[in-house]
Amino acid sequence: MTQRAKIENHQPHPGDRPGDKPGIDAGAELDPVHPVRPPVRHRPAGLTAAEVAERVARGEVNDVPVRSSRSTADIVRGNVFTRFNAIIGVLWVIMLVVAPIQDSLFGFVIIANTGIGIIQELRAKKTLDSLAVIGETKPTVRRDGTAAEVHTSEIVLGDCIELGPGDKVVVDGEIAEADSLEVDESLLTGEADPVVKKPGDQVMSGSFVVAGGGAFTATKVGREAYAAQLAEEASRFTLVRSELRSGISTILKYVTWMMVPTAIGLIISQLVVKDVAFKDSIARTVGGIVPMIPEGLVLLTSVAFAIGVIRLGRKQCLVQELPAIEGLARVDVVCLDKTGTLTEGGMDVTELRTLNGSDEAYVRAVLGALGESDPRPNASLQAIIDAYPDHEEWRCTRALPFSSARKYSGAAFSESDGQSSTWLLGAPDVLLPDGDPVLGEIEDLNQQGLRVLLLARAADGAAELDDPAVADGARAAALVVLEQRLRPDAADTLAYFADQNVAAKVISGDNAVSVGAVAGKLGLPGAEHTVDARKLPAERDRMAEALDEGAVFGRVTPQQKRNMVGALQSGGHTVAMTGDGVNDVLALKDADIGVSMGSGSEATKAVAQIVLLNNSFSTLPAVVAEGRRVIGNITRVATLFLTKTVYSVLLAILVVCSGIEYPFLPRHLTLLSTLTIGAPAFFLALAPNKERAKPNFVRRVMRYAIPGGIVAAAATFTTYLLARSHYSGTDALGAETSAATLTLFLVSMWVLAIVARPYTWWRIALVATMAGAFVLVLAVPWLQDFFALRLVGTTIPWVAVGIAAAGAALVELAWRYVDRRYPA
Repeated sequence: MTQRAKIENHQPHPGDRPGDKPGIDAGAELDPVHPVRPPVRHRPAGLTAAEVAERVARGEVNDVPVRSSRSTADIVRGNVFTRFNAIIGVLWVIMLVVAPIQDSLFGFVIIANTGIGIIQELRAKKTLDSLAVIGETKPTVRRDGTAAEVHTSEIVLGDCIELGPGDKVVVDGEIAEADSLEVDESLLTGEADPVVKKPGDQVMSGSFVVAGGGAFTATKVGREAYAAQLAEEASRFTLVRSELRSGISTILKYVTWMMVPTAIGLIISQLVVKDVAFKDSIARTVGGIVPMIPEGLVLLTSVAFAIGVIRLGRKQCLVQELPAIEGLARVDVVCLDKTGTLTEGGMDVTELRTLNGSDEAYVRAVLGALGESDPRPNASLQAIIDAYPDHEEWRCTRALPFSSARKYSGAAFSESDGQSSTWLLGAPDVLLPDGDPVLGEIEDLNQQGLRVLLLARAADGAAELDDPAVADGARAAALVVLEQRLRPDAADTLAYFADQNVAAKVISGDNAVSVGAVAGKLGLPGAEHTVDARKLPAERDRMAEALDEGAVFGRVTPQQKRNMVGALQSGGHTVAMTGDGVNDVLALKDADIGVSMGSGSEATKAVAQIVLLNNSFSTLPAVVAEGRRVIGNITRVATLFLTKTVYSVLLAILVVCSGIEYPFLPRHLTLLSTLTIGAPAFFLALAPNKERAKPNFVRRVMRYAIPGGIVAAAATFTTYLLARSHYSGTDALGAETSAATLTLFLVSMWVLAIVARPYTWWRIALVATMAGAFVLVLAVPWLQDFFALRLVGTTIPWVAVGIAAAGAALVELAWRYVDRRYPA
């Protein structure tokens, strides 16, 4: 007979206490201090199919569009309608009117780049949307007396929705049933303490269950629900609020400030001061403005992030907030919960040790009854249920679900012979006083990495189950020894973090020695020195010192996990937290990056930025590697783009101050940009990169771009001036431009060669290919004509090469000096 049947058939029993209310009806008021589980026959049956259809017809459906990504329209708008695209678009139209098509190539390049950005982001959107469906919350709803999982969007007003530990409240409602139900509303109110809920109490969407069970009736659905908008925002594909993107925005702001006055001065000098052909002046003016714009930088950043999402999506990793890819790469401390992260969810009972002369058959009966008393058992209790099925006619009069804060569960029974008893099952070092001889026996088991639960009988006349004093005087009856299954990939993942200088901290609610033994089996450095979190100092500074010294912490409460994350952050660490249970939610929420397992509770998946849908801890290195690839590579290509911006602005200023023609047509700088920046940057942005992420993105980029741009501008302008003094005649300007282009290309190629380090075969091939393409342009007559590049004579071309060599040497020396003088 099941426990539900026993409760349903509950009749007054001589063993019942006077305060018990057996056989209560649906309208009876429950004792708020000692709630008795309502009889199953009175539980709400939920709406009928006809009522559901009627509410759907009225539009009373939970139709909030929870999106995992930007809409297609937003993606197109975000890639097309940018400030720099508008500037380049206007210049492109002008060039199409006044100059040959080869001077308008930059416009076609921008169209191609924008198209690539849109396609890649749409691919990322498709990946995210498909993964979001896999990881979607499916609450259990009662309809026509039957409980079934439905999509969140299918909930209607008046639905009866069941709740259990870890379940997220998806719509607002009123509690209809409560069985020791405790709800955490910290995500809404900021208050960390769980709130006990009774029938009639209100519950808001965005909260989650930490203990007990029950059901509630939906009173507000769709956009009327309290946290509907918050939920939509939390799962949206975001492209902002990251150091990388904010840094690029800052750089673009400075570029705009430099570009506007410089461009105005260039326009005036070329159109008003110089007495040259109008169309040629316009072409050279546009040629001076276009390269000031680092138009491909934002595009490549979007593409790198989008491809990162696609790559991780193939590994069943859902990135709920895009900057999380970048954020995890910056992490230097990762906090791991043992259960569900280092170990698999299931457990097995390996031994039952009776204590104090207890009868083993009787103990088995107690364990079976305890298993039946909890309709939503955790992994430990499920292992006990599997090992000791209930065959006794015991009646549960009260039940206390397991809570990670108190670390035990319990139940009061009326036994088959009419006797009453109260039993507790939980952590031995919590239920037993210090110095109890049983603890020494448990220590040996913990050192083997086994999990040990104590079954204890509360003393006659003890406090009520929900009173912490109930454990006082409890008599130990048996030890239940459980073995957890280690994740086969956990050891390799911990080794990866150690190799990458990321400190791993195991923080668990289990016994410290047992946690240390598990961590030791996985090869975690420092696992032999375990710390009982109950002995940690409360002061944040002292706690931070203890956390820096230790690696394994046991008996950690949910609030302590949160405090530990805060203490690590106060010490300057960037902290990631992994977990799968409700006891991890507060810490996941406060950590810089929260990582949840796909099989974890809905609450953990709601607050985490990254969800590992395959429940594989070994996916984390891939996320770290992807983030490092994005950060490191974008830093490289940003240096290329901004070096071009610096030398373009300086060349324009030098031209304005000297009152001479701008040396380049748009076609020249399109060729240079393609060969020294555009094509190489695309490959470099997507290349593998294991370099550890560093802060101060803007500083690290500009400390290279500024000296590189200054040297490139100075070398190019020097060559141009020497060429102007050497050449004369009608074709002199073309020869001067060709010589200046040669110098600028060679210096820019050296910048590319430095950025491409450390060299691999494909990086060397990339640089060589770009150089070969330029040589091809200089050697093939029709390409010479197309790009208006023809070296005249030998003197000035060799002078241009010599100046470029000197410039390259200066760039090398300047960058080495910057590395020593201004380390990142």
